[in-house]
Amino acid sequence: MRPRHLRSLFIILAITLVSLWVSIPGTALDINGFKANHPVRQGLDLQGGLQVTLEARPPGGGDVDDGTLLGTRDTLERRVNGLGVSEPLIQTRGDNQILVELPGIENPEQAVEVLKETALLEIVSTNGTALAPGTVVRTSLGDGGASAPVTPVAVATPGGLANPAPPVPDPNSPVYQTIVSGSDLADAYYGTDPGTFQPLVVFKLAGDASETFYEFTRDNIGQPMSIVVDKQVVSSPTIRNAIAGTGTIDGMTAAEAQNLATQLKAGALGVPLEVVSSRTLGPSLGSDSIDRSLVAGIVGLSVVALFMILYYRLPGLLSVIALLIYTAISFALFKVIPVTLTLPGIAGFILSIGMAVDANVLIFARLKEELRSGRPLSQAIEAGFDHAWPSIRDSNISTMITCAILYWFGQFTGATIITGFALT
Repeated sequence: MRPRHLRSLFIILAITLVSLWVSIPGTALDINGFKANHPVRQGLDLQGGLQVTLEARPPGGGDVDDGTLLGTRDTLERRVNGLGVSEPLIQTRGDNQILVELPGIENPEQAVEVLKETALLEIVSTNGTALAPGTVVRTSLGDGGASAPVTPVAVATPGGLANPAPPVPDPNSPVYQTIVSGSDLADAYYGTDPGTFQPLVVFKLAGDASETFYEFTRDNIGQPMSIVVDKQVVSSPTIRNAIAGTGTIDGMTAAEAQNLATQLKAGALGVPLEVVSSRTLGPSLGSDSIDRSLVAGIVGLSVVALFMILYYRLPGLLSVIALLIYTAISFALFKVIPVTLTLPGIAGFILSIGMAVDANVLIFARLKEELRSGRPLSQAIEAGFDHAWPSIRDSNISTMITCAILYWFGQFTGATIITGFALT
């Protein structure tokens, strides 16, 4: 055997052993807790939970722009992190909907009520203290959002560790004065400084709030103020001059400025959310689905393996071993990346194993033709691989293009079934 082939064989064996170690469940030979930190992530349809579709409906009708929808999604994400949910999914769908999936939920009614609440935006005086983003505060506008203790509505599951509940303010902590709220903001958007071309956020105040904010900023030049959403600080800019009507916030990266602009705009509009659909799936149904999927996978692989061995004999046996190696490597990657497995995802995984057989069939068919033409075995193997490669390459490229289109479509429409199938 050539040295190059020996090196390739050694690399394949090493990758296979590592993949088998990662794929096999249990705590045996768990080095530094690696296997425990990379469990199988189960989707909503496998471990049970709640799926809610929320629709943004601005008062008085009208459309919701992308920035407002993204800001509302970010607000929902902060709320969900406070529910103690493992591996939540929050994504926009279409022009005015947000899809929320909460695996392992225990109290779906409470979760829905938390999600439906309109975001409360405030700009508060911090009495000269620069509050760090993420700080939960008490304000004069009253309790709401994260200011009250949050009761976790989910527990840790085998699919991952639950997110910790957010900190709650000390009842003895100071109450910061609210200067303006979201209802006082007319608009907010991302922009750039015309002189320095640095990113900034432009916001506009409406009505009497303009005069109130002018007096506050005039008397507190050089002092910080905090922008608070649902009683949680998202930014603490420093006042440089008195602001009347229209103001700007700078000193941020482009990504930070865009994020703050979406938060301000979503809070300014105070977009109410209505539940369009809600579906609760019990964990027993998910467990039954896993069992049925395993049976289907074992039966399917056994039939394919039997066919390959009976028809191609020794090459067929080698192809079955190659398929098992492919399965171990793929499953190990799913755990390490990680990939959230759903029922459609498992179906796609099993289908990909079956499609991998196509390459073996093409190679073996070409190998037989080369042997019939009188070539020695070593040359027939080389020629079989060389002649089959263009067909294998083209078919796999076509498959990847199709999967990319399905994944994009699933992300855009919020159809997690399609996304899970395309990903695996």
